[in-house]
Amino acid sequence: MEKKQTAMQTLIEWGDKMMKQQPMKVLSFAEAIDKAEELLEMEKEQSFEFWQGGINCTEEGGKSFEQYYNEMYGKENTR
Repeated sequence: MEKKQTAMQTLIEWGDKMMKQQPMKVLSFAEAIDKAEELLEMEKEQSFEFWQGGINCTEEGGKSFEQYYNEMYGKENTR
């Protein structure tokens, strides 16, 4: 299964990429906020997917949040 990224992981990756491409440039708060706002829809979609998964989950046979998160997004930040 291909790992997805959370909206926050995507934002961190974007910031790292920007710093590597232009190491002398300092990102402004406005640029970071603009990027975060772009990712709000992604966050909404991810929340909905998680909610949908919970509907189909049973207490005995379902996955824990940790299992779900690790399968979908990886165990740790790749940074």
